[in-house]
Amino acid sequence: MEYQISIVVPFYNEEETIGELCRRLREVLDKIGRRYEVICVDDGSADRTLERLIAEQRAHPQFKVIKLRGNFGQTAGLAVGFHHAGGEIILAMDGDLQHCPEEIPMFLEKIDEGYDIVSGWRHQRRDGFVLRQIPSRIANRLLARASGVDINDFGTTFKAYRRDVIKALPLYGDFHRFIPGLAAELRPRITEVKITDMPRAAGESKYGISRTFTVFFDIFRLRFLLHYINKPLQTFGSVGGVVGGIGALVLLYLAKVKLIDKGAIMTDHGPMFLAAILAIMLGAQLISLGLLGEMIHRLSREQHPRYIHYVGQKYGFEDDV
Repeated sequence: MEYQISIVVPFYNEEETIGELCRRLREVLDKIGRRYEVICVDDGSADRTLERLIAEQRAHPQFKVIKLRGNFGQTAGLAVGFHHAGGEIILAMDGDLQHCPEEIPMFLEKIDEGYDIVSGWRHQRRDGFVLRQIPSRIANRLLARASGVDINDFGTTFKAYRRDVIKALPLYGDFHRFIPGLAAELRPRITEVKITDMPRAAGESKYGISRTFTVFFDIFRLRFLLHYINKPLQTFGSVGGVVGGIGALVLLYLAKVKLIDKGAIMTDHGPMFLAAILAIMLGAQLISLGLLGEMIHRLSREQHPRYIHYVGQKYGFEDDV
């Protein structure tokens, strides 16, 4: 069956929120009047999350459930959900009720206007100002500069995508937060909508203050992925050429000293001679590294992370295993 909308929701120990979330999703999506599916991904929960998701699926066939073999993290859960999603528009959100299902129509309106990615913006955040909001604002500004994508909130999961855009992106690590940046090379049309930052309805947050600060390391990773990984020979080869070229010029100078000026190379210029040899060797290694990177990049272009192998059981799909 062809769907117009796919909602992907990863869950990890969210048994207390499932009933209300699914009810509100049904109410909102039924009013929209488009064919939809809700793909619920259980990321190795240790409570009754899976049991309650299966009960929802049996009562409402438009809900589908994927059980992962263990706890692989939110990016893996989303990647599996995106892989199985059949909708023309794919919307991701959290399963803890901090995202309001009632705001889904705002995302769809922007997609209908021609945008490829619609990102939620928590413009009035409820978390700590000093320890969470200030570092987050700094990180978001740096991410916008690094990726060239001018949005205010990279961190929220609440986003909508056109199917051809999201399925073209390989996800790994914690990069689900940076999808607009990763998609920049596809030149998508991106916009934001203001969303409500709700407090958790139940349970405990799966993220601590450490997540905020790890983003600063991810900024460097994102910059490298966007600007250097697609052209390793140009990146490493340029540096290698400069270093090796300097070494070669120094050797030419020393050759002139030896052959024309009749000087003693090792006695008078020993350190310079050794440095020139090392520079040429380093330059050759960097150029070789660039060539190797080109080979690896070409081989890996079609080898997306195989999150599909994380799937343990599926419920509600035609090809249940």
